Amino acid sequence: MTLPAIDVVDLFPEERASLLSVLNSLSSQEWELPTVCTGWSVKDVALHILGSEVGIISRFRDGFFSPHFADGLDITNWDGLLTAINRQNEYWTHATRRVSPELLRQLLRFTGDESKEVYRTMDPLALGGPVDWAGSGPAPLWMHMCREYTERWVHQQHIRDAVGKPGFNDRRSFYPVLDAFARAIPHVLRNTSAVNGAIVRLTVTGEAGGEWMARFESGSGWSLIAQHEVHPAMASVEIDQDLAWRLFTREVSPEEVFTKVQITGDHELAQLVLHMVSIIA
Repeated sequence: MTLPAIDVVDLFPEERASLLSVLNSLSSQEWELPTVCTGWSVKDVALHILGSEVGIISRFRDGFFSPHFADGLDITNWDGLLTAINRQNEYWTHATRRVSPELLRQLLRFTGDESKEVYRTMDPLALGGPVDWAGSGPAPLWMHMCREYTERWVHQQHIRDAVGKPGFNDRRSFYPVLDAFARAIPHVLRNTSAVNGAIVRLTVTGEAGGEWMARFESGSGWSLIAQHEVHPAMASVEIDQDLAWRLFTREVSPEEVFTKVQITGDHELAQLVLHMVSIIA
């Protein structure tokens, strides 16, 4: 039994209300505080969120994709794609720093509403391009929506961390982020063989946590499963929910968290999970 699709459509308005609540509370000094995103202030991260949504609305509502996105780059390979994305993000952030905090909040309210309507028109089971951190093949649109939701959730956490606000981590908001991140487990294991039926289990502890399992089948490789029978070759990783999202978005490294996680069974298999990256970075 494979895992079901993740439905995040109704979470976008809640995320935006939460983000605007934080931004509305900031002093002029807090807008300029540094975040863990190198070189970006709180305002820069909010501008980045705005830019992501401008791109989503332009592409999926209006059918427009910038012809200059890939200028001089081969985006059919990972390095080229990553360079193009990083270049676009930097250009956007530098160009929009003249936007006032008040206008930025107004624009985020607008793009939040518009992108929500875009997502509601999508067929979640229709196939789109790949979600690269989860696999190289076409991915259903619900996975694309999860990618966008997790990016907004993570960047809001960056802002909250920078200004000393509590996390946006109730189970309704946070569990879908962890669930989406865990869909990358087969991809990180893809070049690793095991005995037929071997299982790798990820357990995230905390209110928003859960358990995810990937099984190896000879001839077809690794896939996520909803049920399993205990196999002697099982490898398990247990990690706290707050540490998990920071690890899978490269805010902290596997070496930094190694003493803070519990690994049992096949350590070689289990440690691969610590190298999972569930963002494009």
